[in-house]
Amino acid sequence: MINTGLLTPGSHRAAELLDDRAVARAVLLTEAAWVAAQSRLGLVPEDIARVARDAVDRVPLDETALNRLAVASEGGGNPVIPLLADYRAAVKELHGSPVGAVHKSLTSQDVMDTALALVLKAAQDSMVSDLRRTGDALAGLVERHAETVMVGRTLTQHALPISFGLKAASWLAGVDDAARDVFERAHLPVSYGGASGTLAAGMSLCDQGGGADETAERLFTLIDYWAEELGLAVPDQVWHTDRVPVLRVAGALAETTAALGRMANDVLLMSRPEVGELREPTAPGRGVSSAMPQKQNPVLSVLLKRTALAAPHLLGHVNSGAAAAVDERPDGGWHAEWPALRELAVLTTAAASHAAELTEGLTVNAERMAHNLRDAGTGVMAERLSAALTPVLSESDGSTAKQRVQAAVREHPVDAEALADHLTDLVMAEGAPSLPEGVNPQDRGSVGAWLGQLLDPRGYLGATQQLCTRAVKNHRERLIA
Repeated sequence: MINTGLLTPGSHRAAELLDDRAVARAVLLTEAAWVAAQSRLGLVPEDIARVARDAVDRVPLDETALNRLAVASEGGGNPVIPLLADYRAAVKELHGSPVGAVHKSLTSQDVMDTALALVLKAAQDSMVSDLRRTGDALAGLVERHAETVMVGRTLTQHALPISFGLKAASWLAGVDDAARDVFERAHLPVSYGGASGTLAAGMSLCDQGGGADETAERLFTLIDYWAEELGLAVPDQVWHTDRVPVLRVAGALAETTAALGRMANDVLLMSRPEVGELREPTAPGRGVSSAMPQKQNPVLSVLLKRTALAAPHLLGHVNSGAAAAVDERPDGGWHAEWPALRELAVLTTAAASHAAELTEGLTVNAERMAHNLRDAGTGVMAERLSAALTPVLSESDGSTAKQRVQAAVREHPVDAEALADHLTDLVMAEGAPSLPEGVNPQDRGSVGAWLGQLLDPRGYLGATQQLCTRAVKNHRERLIA
């Protein structure tokens, strides 16, 4: 069976980190590191550890070998067992005789979970790097476009004016949160416990006749060495059936896909031809249509949205496996986690790479944003007009001041100058309107100028500049931390 990612375009970006070969090699490295740890504790000679390391590269992991291992894995229900047989044979060939230290006191779940921790660590490093690239690119967009005014949209409709920088700042906050959680949560520790989670075989391995406490300390030191060899953390307890560590990883990955998917949704909307506010970076062969050569499809955002849609189901799959854990070793729940967790990691790793490329090459059309804001009409400023004119206008013909302003906006939904003239008439008709300092209620030009300012979207952006500054500051502080 060949799994090339044909139905998950873009997954090749994570293939070398998380494909079957990567998993199989991680199993072998886990076994070799266990022998190295025993050597550091003085349980086996150093040359045995050297043989164990060298034997990793002697085990064939080409397509034919992996297909054979996949079939052989059915016999024991996991790939560790047939891989271990191949590894022991490679060690024996190098050493000239079998090496008892290989896999000694471990169980297949110890090795499988630790191997998954190893491949996830590589994926985590890739994701964090790409999410930081994405964050840096977004921070640049925030700074450059903090004052690039556009129409805001709520519930799919035109709302108040915003700046594109503020929109990018919102994306940045989500990406920064995701990067933090991937860094802090998307990793597994080494797994140890032995056959039933008691470490009985490990105690026997480390027993030098000094009593149970002394033996346990030696065993815990051995596990520490093993973790150091692999660059992994050591858990407080055996987690054979406590799958919370796996759920933390899956949760961080799913959160990341949601943050990136949210950004992709905005880009997809804003890059529609009738909107035309954003454009994805191009590359040879990207975004092409088989039937319509004039099209340039926003493929990076499409793939990000694909991943965001798929991730919750994969997270649910992992959660179901964790919830099915029973006894001291799971009977199927553990096995069900592997493909879903791996697929979620593949998609998220690829998505982080897609997001970095998207944000680093995103083209912003400020003129089109301004055009669309103008086309949105005078209604986008109705909130500001109502707030400013409600204290000024009196009730008339049973209509409140706010209702009179709303009626004027409805009468002039597009022409801002006509609306300003209409509102000027209303203000001038008031006996003694209370206007802001500097506005002469008897001077039509002065009143008109004031109303013209109220209709300028650039003057109604609230704390946009401060929010943009805060987002960039928080991003840079997180990078330092």
